[in-house]
Amino acid sequence: MAEKKKFLLRLDPVLHDALERWASDELRSVNGQIEFLLVEAVKKAGRGGHPPRSGLGDASGLPQASATPPAGT
Repeated sequence: MAEKKKFLLRLDPVLHDALERWASDELRSVNGQIEFLLVEAVKKAGRGGHPPRSGLGDASGLPQASATPPAGT
């Protein structure tokens, strides 16, 4: 599997807190939640890249986001 690209992301503390709570509700890390949201936004916008590598992801070329049901449901 290809190594993920690393980059610095500066966020407003209020936004980070909201993402942290949301990620916790869905049993994800903040990084995982941000990646999940970005993948979903790219798919919704029809901006998928190339075919998946090594059988990962779908035809959009993006990784599959694991849908974890919120806790308590």
